[in-house]
Amino acid sequence: MEATEPLAGIRVIAVEQYGAGPFGSMQLADMGAEVIKIENPATGGDIARKSGPYFLGDNDSDFFQTFNRSKKSLTLDLKSPQGREIFERLVRSADVVMNNLRGDQPAKLGLDYDHLGAIKPEIICGHLSAYGRDNDRANWPGYDYLMQAEAGFMDLTGEPGTPPARFGLSMVDFMSGVTLAMAVLGALVGTLRGGRGRDVDVNLFDVAVTQLTYPATWYLNRGHETERVARSGHPSTVPCQIYRSADGWVFVMAMTEKFWQILAEGLDREDLLADARFSSPADRRQHREALSEILDAEFARQPNAYWIERFAGKLPIAPVNTFAQAMDNSWLRQTQMLQPMGHVDNSQFRVLASPLKFDGNRPSGIGCSALGADTKDLLDGLGYSAEDVERLAADRVI
Repeated sequence: MEATEPLAGIRVIAVEQYGAGPFGSMQLADMGAEVIKIENPATGGDIARKSGPYFLGDNDSDFFQTFNRSKKSLTLDLKSPQGREIFERLVRSADVVMNNLRGDQPAKLGLDYDHLGAIKPEIICGHLSAYGRDNDRANWPGYDYLMQAEAGFMDLTGEPGTPPARFGLSMVDFMSGVTLAMAVLGALVGTLRGGRGRDVDVNLFDVAVTQLTYPATWYLNRGHETERVARSGHPSTVPCQIYRSADGWVFVMAMTEKFWQILAEGLDREDLLADARFSSPADRRQHREALSEILDAEFARQPNAYWIERFAGKLPIAPVNTFAQAMDNSWLRQTQMLQPMGHVDNSQFRVLASPLKFDGNRPSGIGCSALGADTKDLLDGLGYSAEDVERLAADRVI
């Protein structure tokens, strides 16, 4: 990594697997941190390495590389005395230890500050679990979809009158990973200012509930239960939903009076501005269905491309793309959001780039190392001899 990257020189140890935790530590890797994945040699490492349907040779997959850009891999049996000795020596050289284990596991495995603070007082111990480490659900396994169910997301998602539906993506996982990365960085700033290390906890359920935001505030203070709105409409602002065009759907968000006026004028329907049914936000909300019928008829006159060009830069509007259309969008190439990440088994392998920019440039990235590929070099850096490494391998510690 280049020395100009914001986290260059920061070493992160990640005891992680699958999605949420790796997504969080990858944010730190994108910013230049050296992220070392601890992978159990007896199980073949991170379970994501075996997550199909598409694979990149042995013990690697498209799914795995999605969440592990620019990381190193150290195979290590943390439960063996020799493995623990290696781990503690590695901790002395690190700034952060992250994990996304079940809530009751970090203390059992000695990954919390009570254990690691004695080895290095400045160490940050970041924990991402399903329900937290300090309550009756600490030993519960949990996944994103369960959080969407219990936190009310599924009740809010979909068309009125249809069964509850989850998001198409695991956004609770991803938001939890980013939240942990943010919390770890906050704690790290504290240590760099002379403070001691600490535990930092984030859990999927808390993050999910926190994202209920203003509907939660409305309910807690007004008893208002937000309900689904047809056409993915906003619960209070109208017009703000999808409308059928001649060849698909467009999403229009006239969130202000200015945008409402631009919409009416752009449709050559200035008469709507004088219609008493639509004269104020409250009036438009009351007559949502009538306005939807009118706008459907107007947008149906032309295809998506026409409306996007007509309102470009004037009105918040976007085509409702299929997944393929979203991926083939030329805007992704124009903004360099498609990142080549050459892989030994696929030189043309690509992923989505980091959304971050520093000095106008997106972080570069490389594929995560093969399982255990960095073990020898890392142990050499910790003072282990070649003979030591051979012995540890023979004992299946690494």
